[in-house]
Amino acid sequence: MKKIQGLILFACAMVTSVAYAITLPGPVVNAEWLANNLSAVQIVDVRSDITSFGRNPEFVTDKASGKKSLSEVGGHIENSTLLNFKNARVERLVDGRKVKFLIPEQADFEKYIQAAGINANKPIILVPVGQDISDVDEALRMYWQFKVYGENQVAVLDGGMAGWLADGRAFVTSAATKQVGNWVAKSARKELIAGSEDVANASKTGAAQLIDSRLPMQYFGTSKKPDIGAYGHIAGAKEFSPDLLTKSVNGALYFFKPETYSALLIANGIKPTGPAISYCNTGHLASGTWFIVSELVGNKSIQLYDGSAYLWTLEGRPLQGVPLN
Repeated sequence: MKKIQGLILFACAMVTSVAYAITLPGPVVNAEWLANNLSAVQIVDVRSDITSFGRNPEFVTDKASGKKSLSEVGGHIENSTLLNFKNARVERLVDGRKVKFLIPEQADFEKYIQAAGINANKPIILVPVGQDISDVDEALRMYWQFKVYGENQVAVLDGGMAGWLADGRAFVTSAATKQVGNWVAKSARKELIAGSEDVANASKTGAAQLIDSRLPMQYFGTSKKPDIGAYGHIAGAKEFSPDLLTKSVNGALYFFKPETYSALLIANGIKPTGPAISYCNTGHLASGTWFIVSELVGNKSIQLYDGSAYLWTLEGRPLQGVPLN
């Protein structure tokens, strides 16, 4: 009996060692690293325009120099799994009220990830389109949701698909496979999620820094999105515009070094350390700020307000901004 138990334990250990034969170098990987480790990871392509997954990219050629540059992303890295971001967030009941744009419940998120063909015990590389900060934040929102439900072996491709194509790397336009995966969600890490009362307390007492991750015109209240019930920002919040999250190189968006983000935060009146809560309109752009502060700067005391300004104003809570004529 002991011999059989020993063999079972040995087999389990072997499976685990094979599954985790590679360790991710960090929350961000570059194209060269990914190209050298394609078979050891799961490539998960995150995008809203899922038709672009199966069409060719578009390039333009400069008449004077003859240089070809990427104008529109198309195709994907071979063996990629397609994750439709339009299904990443759902409507849920919060205190008897229907609230859109929220992270799915544990069982629903697991079903969504499995349906995409994603498996357990193999590192996940999230690939955004990489041409606009909004699509980069789609991958960063998925990163946060994976983290909430217990996945640690996950990273984002710097430059996204745009950078991959701009480098002249191979792509395919074949349809995504539809095999069901076996990825398993764990109980939610509630320390990563802020609720309205957490935000209200931070606004009133300064217990945590509030970081508004929207464009200045929305922060100051000169414009707003249709789903937001008022103009302006939550009292006490400091702005960190999404324009500050990445740099553009050859038409693709790349991350800065951690020290650059720390300097940018300080320049915006935000401490790089200590409790913080990021929010935006619906929890999309705030995922980028959360990722930068938590995963790159290393401040593990930051939370994301999932409902963001949408839920805040849905509950009748106030925003403040500049006087409008």
